[in-house]
Amino acid sequence: MEDFSVRIVGTTGAVIMSEPVSPWYREGLQFECKVCGRCCSGGAGYVWVTQEEIERIAAQMGLAPLIFEQVFVWTVAPQKRSLKEYPNGECVLLGDQTRRCRVYSERPTQCRTWPFWTQNLYSPNTWAAAAASCPGCNHGKFHTLQEIEEQRKAWVE
Repeated sequence: MEDFSVRIVGTTGAVIMSEPVSPWYREGLQFECKVCGRCCSGGAGYVWVTQEEIERIAAQMGLAPLIFEQVFVWTVAPQKRSLKEYPNGECVLLGDQTRRCRVYSERPTQCRTWPFWTQNLYSPNTWAAAAASCPGCNHGKFHTLQEIEEQRKAWVE
């Protein structure tokens, strides 16, 4: 088992996740998106978006940012906005017939950094759980530790 450091959040001292000091994935991992849409569907959740992401996605769709936000985004809390989802848990930007993201080239950081999220990289078992639902894990492009860490740190829930 690896040694872990502890990340403290806020003034409450609540621990939300331990981070590896010497990650088990230090030799790198394989991942290549298969554009299957599995990470865009399933259980309920949030796909956090920033104002900059809203503006980029709206431009790609040929919409004014305000219109895009009214149709596709909901405010979860002050300063916290998420893409909407259908009752079955699918993202509203997942194409019905194609099962592909309609804004793949401009998708939010949260989507871009999948599967290199801290909760997936916590241990070989958490990675295996992600790989069980994602056919891109353990296949395709090899990512170095540096690349993985850049992705992991780019999106923190």
